[in-house]
Parts: sequence; C-alpha cells; structure tokens
Amino acid sequence: MAIKLIANYSKRLGLPGYSSHQFSVSVETELVTTDDVAGESQRLYQRLQSTVDEQILHTGFVPPADYGMESPQPNDGSPRETGEASWKCSGKQKDLILKLVAEHNLDKADVEALAIERFGKGVKILNKVETSGLIDELLDTHGGKPQGGSNRRNGSVYQGANGRKAA
Repeated sequence: MAIKLIANYSKRLGLPGYSSHQFSVSVETELVTTDDVAGESQRLYQRLQSTVDEQILHTGFVPPADYGMESPQPNDGSPRETGEASWKCSGKQKDLILKLVAEHNLDKADVEALAIERFGKGVKILNKVETSGLIDELLDTHGGKPQGGSNRRNGSVYQGANGRKAA
C-alpha cells in the first residue's frame, strides 16, 4: 500500500513601504514503505525550505518608502507639480486654504507658522488629515461657519461667497 506524503513550505518577508512578498511550494509524493516516514518528512522539509529560500532572495520590485503617497497624475493633461511647489494634500484642500488666505487677508507666513507649530512641518507638505486639521483651525479662528452646525468629520464644510461648499 502506497502512502502519500504531502508537504507545504511558505515564507513571507516584510519589505519597506508596508510591502511584503511571499513564496510557497507544495509537493505530494508517495512512500513505498512506512519504515522512515520521519526521515523522509525531514528530507522533504529541508528540500522545500532551501528551494523557497533560494527563490525568495529575488525580491523584484521594492517600492520606496513614500510609494502610493503622492497625488495621482491629473487627467486633464496638465503636468503635475514637482519639487517645492507640490502640495501633499488634495487639490480641494489646497484650493480651500488659498481661498481662506485670500478672503480673510491672512498672512501666508502666519499660516505656515501655524502648520509648523501644530504639525511640525509646512503647509505644502501636510498630508490630507493634517491639512484637514489646519483648515478646521483656520475656519474656527477666522470665520466660515460650517453648514448645519458642527458635523465635520476630518474635513470642513465651508460656505464660500457663492453659498456652495468649497471642500
């Protein structure tokens, strides 16, 4: 009577940027005798382990630490902002901050100082959640009451001069 020995070996490695890769090998074999099942299992395990270890050394694409954090390329064909001029928040958030600065005659240096005080970095490099907090503080300090009371959730409902939501 033939005995089936089924073995699986899998390994997952963490990579930078919350990435990982995994490789797995499975094999099924028949044993003619049950004399040395433990020894055959050990031999098979070692073989699978060495095969997986050899293959997993080749990581392929490893994303940089900020992979996926950049704003997507605009669909209108316009070039994406680069370098110092790029903002990490959404376009709507950027527009709202600029609108608040213009409408309330805010000093850009004061807004920049507020961002650094609150988040340890300048306005243009705040992420979306941090930018939302900055916008909330600007609205609380300089006007622009939310519509329908305080039902903001990580964002602001700002009524501009035309009565429409700006973000």
